[in-house]
Amino acid sequence: MNSPSASEQAVVVENLGVTYRTMIARPVEAGERSLRFRRGRRQVRQVRALHDVSFSVPRGSILGVIGANGAGKSTLLRTIAGIIPPSAGRIEVQGDVSTLLSLGVGFRKTLTGRENVMLGGLAAGKSKREVREQYETIAQFADIGDFMDMPCRTYSSGMYARLAFAVGVSVDPDILLMDEALSAGDASFKERSAQAMQDLRDRAGTILLVSHGLRTVKELATDCLWLDHGRVMAFGDPVEVVNEYSHWARAKSAAALEEV
Repeated sequence: MNSPSASEQAVVVENLGVTYRTMIARPVEAGERSLRFRRGRRQVRQVRALHDVSFSVPRGSILGVIGANGAGKSTLLRTIAGIIPPSAGRIEVQGDVSTLLSLGVGFRKTLTGRENVMLGGLAAGKSKREVREQYETIAQFADIGDFMDMPCRTYSSGMYARLAFAVGVSVDPDILLMDEALSAGDASFKERSAQAMQDLRDRAGTILLVSHGLRTVKELATDCLWLDHGRVMAFGDPVEVVNEYSHWARAKSAAALEEV
């Protein structure tokens, strides 16, 4: 099988590196009793979140991104979304991007669900008429009932997730970036979400999905990327990569128990 040409790639990541600075407190040494002095004992530490990451995502595919906490998964999606600037390498994105990187990102908590649907649609480039025409479909998908006319500050995290996902897929993006967007919600919602993702893919949409749900990645993804401490451990068939990651995680857990 021939590899997809550059024009058929939705996302291309080459030698990507992300380094950021954070402040850490130094241990208080003997004699440093002054509170003011202690507050001054801070130093800047550089954190390398991603190291020389390279991969590509063809149009009309779903890439599952897996790894333990702190592996760099969310940093990767935020860098592709343009939220975090790369420190090295390059990212090429072909098409309009919609992001579901955190529950309710872009929502205003003082506004109602109905108002935030309009806000999200307009932010994605839709006209007011287009958003109004899609409203009932979005509301039915989110399935939060009368809460659509209540301020979002009254929502549970599950309600946020359902509404955010409904708005995200309604704008029909070329590329959808999702960070654990399917972790909240009942079985019925997850089934509808999976079908919506398949429908988007069938329309040549592309999805990058960060998830700890390995079964979800196996069932939905066409490719899988495993990250650990910002490095690519494996990339390829979802079943093979997930099985390799699961074996590694079990071995790591067993080794940790032996050290106790």
